[in-house]
Amino acid sequence: MGNFHSKGKQPEPPPLLDEPWRKVAWGNNQDILQYVQNYMPANEDIKHLRVLLYGPVGAGKSSFINSVNNVIRRRMTIPAAASATTSGKSFTKNYRTHRIQIGKGADKTFYPVVFNDIMGVEDGKDCGVCPEDIKLAMEGHVKEGYVFNPVAPLSKKDYNPHPAPDDKVQVLVCVLSANAAEIKDSVLQKMSCVRQTADDLEIPQIAIMTNIDTACPETEKDLKNVYRSRHLQKKMKKISSAVGIPLNCMFPVMNYSHQIDMDDDVDTLILSALKNMINFGDDFVEKI
Repeated sequence: MGNFHSKGKQPEPPPLLDEPWRKVAWGNNQDILQYVQNYMPANEDIKHLRVLLYGPVGAGKSSFINSVNNVIRRRMTIPAAASATTSGKSFTKNYRTHRIQIGKGADKTFYPVVFNDIMGVEDGKDCGVCPEDIKLAMEGHVKEGYVFNPVAPLSKKDYNPHPAPDDKVQVLVCVLSANAAEIKDSVLQKMSCVRQTADDLEIPQIAIMTNIDTACPETEKDLKNVYRSRHLQKKMKKISSAVGIPLNCMFPVMNYSHQIDMDDDVDTLILSALKNMINFGDDFVEKI
């Protein structure tokens, strides 16, 4: 008699890889923290690096700004209003520059990296931020405080005709959630337009994947499992393919949301993303 081969279902692979697929210097935050805290733009005409965050509604753009603020200032802060609920509609309505204050009183200065958070990219024709507005923001034409209108792009009164080098965007960051469902085609289409504009302007682009703790039980148990998690590796590859951003320009993070104290492992991932933003942006600034 021949060998009997079972046609049973293949066993599921274990949730964790034997080795992490990306090396991370856990517990070595001081060097990177010093690096980002000491940063100054390479171009003397530019006082600060401007980072523009975009992405679907509820991806965690405002929460990421708050998390960076916490890491730089070494304490909990709430500079960017973030919604605690996900309604499918963008919580951010205005174009606002978020600066990170360092020191107090007479010693007060601002960190030379600023963030702009814009209305979310929503599903549907007349919903969410206009891709045309994102293009104008990248070029420095959008005035501070502009209220986004999903139906009509920027009006003349909100248009900055002579943007200074500081007004222009030096890094474009796509923020996506690891526990979100499939990104709808209309959202991907809008995001593709944004990416194409950044390509035309030669603005460096990276992606941040948030909510890695709630998306993966192994990472929720221990954040150091982030690069051993099969689920998160698969998710990052899928997102990379969908939005067209290479895997080596994607950074998983856990935003500060429910914690009341600083956490070294949370800081490690945020600092890794921030350091790469600074490096990419500084390379771009040097060419201006």
